[in-house]
Amino acid sequence: MSIETIKYSKRNRKHIIEKIDSDVTASHWRNWKWQIKHCIRDLDTFQKLLGIELPENIQEDFKKTTSKFPMSITPYYLSLVDTDNLLNDPVFKQSFPSPSELIVTRSEMSDPLHEDKDSPVPGITHRYPDRVLFLVSNMCSMYCRHCTRKRQVGDIDSIPDKEQIKKGIEYIRNTPRIRDVLLSGGDPFLLSDEKLDWILSELRSIEHLEIIRIGTRTPVVLPFRITDDLVSILKKYHPVWINTHFNHPRELTSSSRNALAKLADAGIPLGNQSVLLAGVNDCPRIMRSLVHKLAYSRVRPYYLYQCDLSKGLAHFRTPVGKGIEIIESLIGHTSGFCVPTYVIDAPGGGGKIPVMPHYLISWSTNKVILRNYEGVITTYKEPDSYEPTFCDRDCDRCDLQLVLNDAAEYRAVGIERLLADYNEDVALVPENNSRHRRRS
Repeated sequence: MSIETIKYSKRNRKHIIEKIDSDVTASHWRNWKWQIKHCIRDLDTFQKLLGIELPENIQEDFKKTTSKFPMSITPYYLSLVDTDNLLNDPVFKQSFPSPSELIVTRSEMSDPLHEDKDSPVPGITHRYPDRVLFLVSNMCSMYCRHCTRKRQVGDIDSIPDKEQIKKGIEYIRNTPRIRDVLLSGGDPFLLSDEKLDWILSELRSIEHLEIIRIGTRTPVVLPFRITDDLVSILKKYHPVWINTHFNHPRELTSSSRNALAKLADAGIPLGNQSVLLAGVNDCPRIMRSLVHKLAYSRVRPYYLYQCDLSKGLAHFRTPVGKGIEIIESLIGHTSGFCVPTYVIDAPGGGGKIPVMPHYLISWSTNKVILRNYEGVITTYKEPDSYEPTFCDRDCDRCDLQLVLNDAAEYRAVGIERLLADYNEDVALVPENNSRHRRRS
């Protein structure tokens, strides 16, 4: 972020604070509950806080759009809006209702990913063999205009209560094949610390559940939610992974970086899932800047999503070729871990399908023909002889290389054993020691 941008953001924040309440202090601004309480949900407040007056046609369009898809913007995220370039501003486009949301094409669906149809119990989507999506909240601090779950978010009639969440937990407990759960919503971090602690505690008590993941956009739109108390709760339940949702470099502010640093310092692996959005980030230079800034903040660019076929998102969708172009601009031109996997979440519940540039040109029995990012064409020589290990598919009786358990460090004995980091013994006791016999 440039010095000019920082000065602008601080000026905008100060102006918004004064408009909300002249007695508000910096500590109020950094309080996530204060931010939620003062979310902007109507046009008059939006204009007042930004010190602008929108044209009459935009005001009329706003009323029509919000009658179906409401608006909610945190004061923090509103402060990032560039009023000098309002209609082109990526923050404005992601947060302010557009009449284009009311245009529904024939290919669009209310539930394009068939999350409801793949739901064995309310709140659970079980699509992949070993992992489930667990919707624990339907509340968000901001209503993203490109949200694929617009049918649910903010609907007071579909808020998951404790009984519904218990049923989801029991489904996971009674399904041993599940080793990974993704908490989503809405935003799980809009739950209270106490409720989130309870959910994580229940999940971590399930023996076969290895990984807990949480999807949240709070580091982007409500970074003050990442409190020391929240981080302390998360640390109790490792391994916990967090994926967030930055779409544009301008969303990485000092406050968001501070939130990400708290999570990273707590040993939580961080990933980012961006959505490719027309007029927001459909530019190779923008995406390259974003992935660089994410990596600098210890966030791994994970997925770049093609925009879903949800109702009212046609104006955000780009051709798939634009996504391929962006990936081409990253592979070979930046660090490999900065390149997200470009995916289409298949309509009908088919899951995420990688859509990447073609680097394999052709192949034969002995050679593979490849190209690199520069267009250089090269060959890879296949082995002259490859003898695969005979496998009868009887994995339970395999005595070949199928050894999947962790290796045990058990060779060290005597003083060497006491010195070994893996050993918790503090003393070597001679056999038949009378003092130890008395203890038993």
